[in-house]
Amino acid sequence: MGVADLKVSNRGNQVLVTHALGSCVGLAIYDPQARVGGLLHYMLPDSHLDPAKAQVNPYMFADTGIPLLFRECYQLGAVKSRLRVKVAGGSQVLGGHEHFQIGRRNYAALRKLFLKNNVLIDGEDVGGVTARTLFLEMATGRVWVRVLGQETIEL
Repeated sequence: MGVADLKVSNRGNQVLVTHALGSCVGLAIYDPQARVGGLLHYMLPDSHLDPAKAQVNPYMFADTGIPLLFRECYQLGAVKSRLRVKVAGGSQVLGGHEHFQIGRRNYAALRKLFLKNNVLIDGEDVGGVTARTLFLEMATGRVWVRVLGQETIEL
């Protein structure tokens, strides 16, 4: 899947993957009982920055994409209390002091939304200065992150 994209599945033979998680955030959720899960790759924290773009692609923003990910998983039979939640990305890929701190703001938007809705994070690999690739294996709910030139990280 691409940038500013969302995929959900209940097919055990699939592995969902999102690439190029720099300042963007990747969110994986999975219900182990229903074997339903999904990935969201969002770019910006707040849809109020560009309401027209948010209407065209709500997956671009944390505040519109995250609720849609949960809703689409619920439609396939997921239950909120059983969901396992994993997060990756939110880097400063330009290194040093990034003026707009998009990665940090993207992660803060997710945390704020989760706090408001009583959602706990089960594993994360966020921050730093590297881009990541996030994987969700539908048969097992296994989630892992790959960073170019480094070992795979299980979340």
